[in-house]
Amino acid sequence: MANTQLTVDPQQLFQEFFKKEKYRQRIAQLAITGKNSVIIDFEELYGFDQALAEQLLNRPEEYLLHAGKGAYEQLRIEDSEYAEKIEKIVVRIILLLGKEQLRKLGSRQMAKLIMVEGIVVRATPVRPMVLQAAFKCKRCGTMNQVEQTGQFLKAPAICAAPDCGRDGPFEFTQEESTFIDSQDLRLQEKPEDLPPGQLPRTLAVKLIGDDIVDVARPGDHVSVVGIVRAFAPSMMGLGKLRTFILQLDANSIEILGKEPETSPPTPEEEEKIRKLSQDPEVHRKILQSIAPSIFGYEHIKEAIMYLLFGGVSKSLPDVNIRGEMNALLIGDPGTAKSQLLQYVARIAPRGLYTSGRGTTAAGLTAAVVREKGGSMSLEAGALVLADKGIACIDEMDKMRPEDRVAIHEAMEQHTVSVAKGGIVATLNARTAVLAAANPSLGRYEPNRTVAENVPLPVTILSRFDLIFVLRDVPNKESDGKMSRHILEIHRRGVSPVEAQVDAELLRKYVSFAKGVKPALTVEAAKQLSDFYLAMRAASETEGSPVAITARQLESLVRISEARARVALRKDVTPEDASAAITIMKRSLEEVGIDLSSYKVDIDLIMTGRPKSMRDRLHIILAALMDMEKVTGIVEKDALVTELETKHKIPRAEVERMISQLLREGTIYEPREGCLKKT
Repeated sequence: MANTQLTVDPQQLFQEFFKKEKYRQRIAQLAITGKNSVIIDFEELYGFDQALAEQLLNRPEEYLLHAGKGAYEQLRIEDSEYAEKIEKIVVRIILLLGKEQLRKLGSRQMAKLIMVEGIVVRATPVRPMVLQAAFKCKRCGTMNQVEQTGQFLKAPAICAAPDCGRDGPFEFTQEESTFIDSQDLRLQEKPEDLPPGQLPRTLAVKLIGDDIVDVARPGDHVSVVGIVRAFAPSMMGLGKLRTFILQLDANSIEILGKEPETSPPTPEEEEKIRKLSQDPEVHRKILQSIAPSIFGYEHIKEAIMYLLFGGVSKSLPDVNIRGEMNALLIGDPGTAKSQLLQYVARIAPRGLYTSGRGTTAAGLTAAVVREKGGSMSLEAGALVLADKGIACIDEMDKMRPEDRVAIHEAMEQHTVSVAKGGIVATLNARTAVLAAANPSLGRYEPNRTVAENVPLPVTILSRFDLIFVLRDVPNKESDGKMSRHILEIHRRGVSPVEAQVDAELLRKYVSFAKGVKPALTVEAAKQLSDFYLAMRAASETEGSPVAITARQLESLVRISEARARVALRKDVTPEDASAAITIMKRSLEEVGIDLSSYKVDIDLIMTGRPKSMRDRLHIILAALMDMEKVTGIVEKDALVTELETKHKIPRAEVERMISQLLREGTIYEPREGCLKKT
């Protein structure tokens, strides 16, 4: 331990520090990698000399220079040839002992070295910045070198040549000047650090140096160590303002990975995870740990478990097949949909929660923003920020139709394409979507189809792997259990059902399981194939509806893979396949039943109309066209009577179908009470 009173020259102390084996190796490697910066772990410096480390925090500018000189001296010992080639070494500090909160930055931290964490929301292109500017005197031709600081280019006051000494004019010479790469980032607070009800704050970060620019992209979680600076914005013609703006001059930047829980499980936790995965009851245990305070809904919690773990995505040379699942909950008011969604957003390794009314297309996908200099740049939206995570969209039915269209591509192709303001880009959005919607009439009408119950377009309904209906049906037994459950929570302030796996471990379990890539076994594939073919065979007879399409087969594969992943298995077993079939049947029974024939009809979700209804519409249109050939224009009453007598379709039904065809513009009314095909 060196002397704590800094009587010794700091440069020598730093050189002592760089004589440690680890740092000697780092410095010796500079010549091989061709870099001119060396990284110091702050903890090690603190252990080496506490006073030196504290001075570095309080007077970073001066001490970083000392550190650079110390490292350079050591480099001259290690590799003198390379030292001749580069003029100086930049020292980068990582892992300070404590991190500052972005919203707490103020005048106290100015000119200090601090560490902050946040999400990069915007990054400018890399631009060269001049360090040492060369100006040529136009009178005598002498080159004047001027060191540059601040935002503006400064010319020399007078020519440096002794026989000239005049004040210009000067010409900037690019070839003789030295440049360095620079980039500006906007850093935003992490959602988990936000106090409830507050707007997230942002901070401008300036990166200078070839080794730290272009490291972080929008959407990355980063930790930045840097010096807090303040500069005064100036008003045109009036001078500088008195209120300053904070900016961080970055010394080092580290990416904490896309997932917030970068901390991999500790050996003890990994032991727990492996032990839990060996448990034959693992699926039930994890299922019971999902939102334990919400009563019942076993099948929906099972679906959420599969959604959290997700299937395996495959990228073939010609197509990409998504692995993430999408699920939709349609439910009566007061069935805990929003609570489930908020719980999932918290427990997912990377979850975002948004609600339909306050969400726009740009907020979900990507916005194009005009910068100060007039250039355009992209800002990532919720689906891009939740890449490889889960986006929970509540009240999806309340979204404006033009904003809802933005989700289509993200749900099926897992990308977000933008073409605005001269920017044409495709961003990754490998996001699982869990959405909730209310029925359009307030309550779910069991005798109407899904497409009639939910004000969502069919294009979106067909992209959900699983759709469940939460109905609030009075039932003496279940109501008694539920009331006891709710009142117990209010009485004791804790959930009466104990979670088998606590939330923290569950989150680590999910991210650990993502590393397992289960593959279908022959038996499991056969089981899925048998189910699919049996369902298709039921549709082969003339006039019966299509029960299932290839989209549902892919969904079945994803669900089986997710179930295998829950138990950290490499193979998808027949049990996984049968569990997937069971939950898929449940979903199809709830939403895909044609109510007139009681057969499963997938067209309810794919096209919004059951087959029986399409057949009747065809009959009505055919009758209308036949009568049109005779009379030219058809009276509505005559058509209704014709269909009632000949085709035995009830009068009310005919009226409803005719009004639907009128709404869609297939037929029109040239005058009151008369119809014609469009």
